[in-house]
Amino acid sequence: MDIQYLLWLQDFRNSINDALTPFMEFVSMFAVDYLILFAVFYYWNRDKKGGLYTLTAYYFCMLITPLIKLTACIYRPWIRDPRILPAGDAIKTATGYSFPSGHTTTATPLAGGMAVNAWKGKHTRWISVLFVGFFLLTMFSRNYLGVHTPQDVLTGCLISVLSLFLTAKLFQYLDAHPEKENIFLLAGLIICIVGLVYISLKSYPMDYDAEGNILVDPQKMMNDGFGDIGKLLGFVIARFVEKTWIKFKAFRNGAAGIIICLAALVPMVLMKDYFRPVLTNAFGSHWGKLIFSVIYVFYYIAFIPLILKQLQKLFDRKRGEVKK
Repeated sequence: MDIQYLLWLQDFRNSINDALTPFMEFVSMFAVDYLILFAVFYYWNRDKKGGLYTLTAYYFCMLITPLIKLTACIYRPWIRDPRILPAGDAIKTATGYSFPSGHTTTATPLAGGMAVNAWKGKHTRWISVLFVGFFLLTMFSRNYLGVHTPQDVLTGCLISVLSLFLTAKLFQYLDAHPEKENIFLLAGLIICIVGLVYISLKSYPMDYDAEGNILVDPQKMMNDGFGDIGKLLGFVIARFVEKTWIKFKAFRNGAAGIIICLAALVPMVLMKDYFRPVLTNAFGSHWGKLIFSVIYVFYYIAFIPLILKQLQKLFDRKRGEVKK
């Protein structure tokens, strides 16, 4: 049934001469490359706790997804059935195993978390609808492009919704017991280490095609695993630093605050294109991606908040001088 559904979508794509393919590729690309910027901006400029909620749910998914992918080792649709021909350039970005959909477990916690935040305001509930619509569209785009089955995206959605729910419960508990947060951070650190050891030492299927080429190279698939688990590892480190020594508050300073926070997002985009390749060349794909993830997350969870806190002091000082 899942393959038949993909073949039906494939026939539809062909019937309209791939008219929708560029749009679907853009949706998929935006979900993994730019959607996180909304949550980070919200964390910096609007609501620290709300932004942290969204990002924490996302990090949980970044831990769970590679562990399931590298345990189940389910091949992509076109490997399972040669009739499946992925659209456009989607096959180039659809690396490794198929189950669950990594695009879904990226888009759903980020867009879903922001939808929860927006729903709290009477005048921003329409934004919630947009965010929910976006992650549903992302899920569909993975089927439309022929790189994931319905089971892949639905399981990814289920993981993400569960992550959002458990994160909300965790935050409720920590509101009542803030002194317990370090225990959870330490647990996260241990889980990351165990997860890295697990995906490094476990065995993987070594199947080959008729020409003798390996269907999925486990070493390449592990690259994403190291990078994703590195995000949670970076968060654990950065959150401990921020809560212990920085303790910033959302940088709300009108238009100036918005411009400063938007400007601080630019390095996040550039780091992926220019800094990550440097680290992977220096330390190899596994450790290079992990180190990059740690630095990348530390940048927006702790480093920029430190800068914003200092700027807030400057703004407050100037306001005090004006009042005098």
